[in-house]
Order: sequence, then C-alpha cells, then structure tokens
Amino acid sequence: MPSDTPPPGTDPARHAQRLPRRIHRLRMLGMGLAALPIGMVLMENQAGAGHWGFLLFTTVLWPQLALWLALRHREPFRGEIRNLLLDSILAGMWVPLMAFNLLPSVMLVTLATVDKISTGIDRLWYWSLPLMLAGGIAAGLATGFELQPVTSMAVMIACLPMLLIHSIAVSQASYRLVRKVKRQNRQLDELSRRDTLTSLDSRRHWQERASALLEQCAATGDPATLLMIDIDHFKAINDHHGHAAGDDVLRATADVIRHSIRGQDDAGRLGGDEFAVVLRHTDVEAAATVARRIREGVEALRVQSAPGLRPTVSLGLAEAMAPQEGLRAWMEAADRALYRAKSAGRNRLAVHDGLEAAIDTP
Repeated sequence: MPSDTPPPGTDPARHAQRLPRRIHRLRMLGMGLAALPIGMVLMENQAGAGHWGFLLFTTVLWPQLALWLALRHREPFRGEIRNLLLDSILAGMWVPLMAFNLLPSVMLVTLATVDKISTGIDRLWYWSLPLMLAGGIAAGLATGFELQPVTSMAVMIACLPMLLIHSIAVSQASYRLVRKVKRQNRQLDELSRRDTLTSLDSRRHWQERASALLEQCAATGDPATLLMIDIDHFKAINDHHGHAAGDDVLRATADVIRHSIRGQDDAGRLGGDEFAVVLRHTDVEAAATVARRIREGVEALRVQSAPGLRPTVSLGLAEAMAPQEGLRAWMEAADRALYRAKSAGRNRLAVHDGLEAAIDTP
C-alpha cells in the first residue's frame, strides 16, 4: 500500500483527511448521477424492492458511510483506499443487478476504474479489478445471471449526465492535482538552484551559468572575471566557536558578497567555505576593486554568536579564458591565484596572470 506523508509544516491530522474529503465529494456526485441510469434500468426490468433498497444504499447512504469509516480509521488515507476498493465491488455488483444492460454496465465499470486511476495512488485500479469481478459474480449468483443487454433510448439519455458531468468533474480534479505537482516541481527546481544555507546559487547551477557566460564572452568578445573566495581558517572557526558560529560566518560572508556585486553578476557557494563569483563585462582591474570591497566587508564583520571572532577571506581572480579551455581551466586559474593569496598570509587578493599571480595585500 502507498504511504501518505504530509509535507513539512502541514498539520498531519488535516492532511490525513484530505483524500477522504476530496473523494467524498466525487463519490457523492458520481453515485448520485449513477442513480439515474440504474433507476431507469430497474424501472424497465420491473425490479423488486430489494434492488431499489440496494440502489438507495449505494447512491445515498454509502457515500456518507464511506466518509465516516475513513475518518474513524486509525489512518484515514488507508481507510479511504479500502473505501475505493469497496466502490469497485459495488460497481461490479450492479452489472448483473441491471441484467447486464450494456451501456450503463460498461459505463459503471469504466468510470469506476477511471476514478481509481485519477486518485494517483499507484496500482489502485489494478487492485480494484479482481474485486469488481468478485462483486459481479456474487450478485450474479444471487440473481441467476439474468441477461437483458439491450439498452433503450431512455437509458441512454439517463447515462448522459454521468458521462458528461462526472467525467468533467474527475478531469478537473486531476487537472488541479497536475497543477499542484507542477507547482511543487517548480519549487523543488528553485531549491536545487539555491544553496540552502546562504541562498546563493548552488554549485551545479552556478557552473551552468558560468559555462554559458564563458561561451557568450567568446562570441561577443566581452570581458569577464572569475573571483574565487575562501574563508580563512574556517575549520578553526568551527572547532573553536562551534558549527553554529561557522554557519553564521558563511551566511554573513554570502551577504557581503551579494551586496558587493551587481545584479547581473553570478555568485555561488561551491561547497564548504568556498565561494565563486562571475563578474560580467568586467576586466581584472575593475574586478579587483570588487574583490577588495568583499575582503574589507568580511573583515568588518562581527558575528553575534562569536563576539571575539574576526573573520577574513582570501581571494583569487582570473580573466575569462578561451572557450575551448572550458570552465574547469578558468576555475583552476582562479584557484591557483587563491592558493597563492593564502600562501602569502591570507586576507589577501591575488590576480592570475599567466603562470603567476600578483598579490594584493591589505
């Protein structure tokens, strides 16, 4: 059986009741409309009181009873699955009770199966088929498998409301479900693009954007500069001040980066304490000004959870390279400059220039 896990932040009790209440509305509509063709067939066949009593139970009493049973179940979601399977048994029973009248019989079996598919519950329609058959056999044994398959014009007309109204209602419910799934997929996609701690671009999303920019620079000849940023002694910050303080430093550093660049620039967290920024339409000299602003901004940070902490960052810059060399070579060039800045004492900026890196000290 499938499980029904509520999304974070959702009241579990209310979430558990959603499926029973949603199905209850469709069950009332579908079975109420089914009363028209079934009743017309019973009239034509001059059915007895037992048939009419069972029709009353199926179309009026059962929808209310099903909701009551589901909500009283220890797990309302699973209770409603049981009700949906009982729906299939009832649909199967009405086929021989209508003496196999062709159109309403086919309609009941088809729409009962479509209802199971529209719930989105995996393989529910598959489980319902043998139960539907069992219901048909049981009712057939009770009635002697009377056969009157011809459908009159009156019964055909009585089938139309169910074919039209119920089908549209189920389609609308399915459409709302699809819209909800699409909305959730968009939210998940947005989450995959963002680093959850700093709200900067995630590594994968940042690399996609940086690669696209590198190709664009090759086509247009516009300059671009890659800036790699690493928090100095970050492991010591975690060890001495705790991981909560480390997270605060990461968030604060990301805020400094975000406020130091333009909207057209791309900033991302590559992982751990390493950040990267692509500065569009920016040469190395202008990028160095941005890098100094970031370094000074981090140096001025004061972390509330660690009052004595004075964080700093080291930075490495590299101009956009030939597109055939790719993003990896561009990142390696900026990373080499970053390494030289750290080797020179940290809290420094180094600019990659060929095989060397010029170091800018505070």
